[in-house]
Amino acid sequence: MSIPENTNLAETFAGLTKTDEKVTSLTNSHFAKAASAERVNAAKAALEKNGFKVHVVNTRADAFEALKNLIPAGVSINNAHSTTLEEIGFISYIKGETPWKNIHGSIVKEADAAKQADLRRTLGSTVDYYLTSVAAVTETGHLAHGDLSGSKVGPVSFAAGNVIVVAGSNKIVKDEFEAWKRMEEFALPLESARVRIAYGLPASSITHYEVLRTPSPFNANRIQVLLINEALGY
Repeated sequence: MSIPENTNLAETFAGLTKTDEKVTSLTNSHFAKAASAERVNAAKAALEKNGFKVHVVNTRADAFEALKNLIPAGVSINNAHSTTLEEIGFISYIKGETPWKNIHGSIVKEADAAKQADLRRTLGSTVDYYLTSVAAVTETGHLAHGDLSGSKVGPVSFAAGNVIVVAGSNKIVKDEFEAWKRMEEFALPLESARVRIAYGLPASSITHYEVLRTPSPFNANRIQVLLINEALGY
């Protein structure tokens, strides 16, 4: 089974740790390693106990097909920046013809920065399906993530109709304490390395941080989690 090519290899974990001296020390971090089957099963069981709907697949190719099948035809979609979504080929895929209305494509075509920001806040946040990853999935069944602008935290926490979280098993950690540690000590330095390439900025920062412990009591099926038995993203 083939998947669309990831055209952004420079911003993958492997690419960043080879080219940016500020993150080369993270090459052998335990946060970069795929989790054991036992830990994946523990995280899945805990997430399901907390009310999340969980799908587990073995490879990035399986994840690509599973994600396509989870999104109904005709709906609007948007995505956070996600190296994981790039690595499974989904970002390349949605740049072409798909069964969905890709709001992200419309947003990035807006050249005016203020207007583009407003589109991210309105159209981009309130899509039918919002696609993203997280910094950590705990063995206690919680999801942890953050960002600089709030453009990811907002849609995930409330605004989007449905959310699909796609995460490699390297995101699995013991608990919320280790989730924050992974975010601050591993994901943030790598995201800072990415923004040095993408935006020419010196670093990123965690100005918004969110832990999802259970789904919303008003829409229990809103957030789905797709776990992949590979190390993907950061």
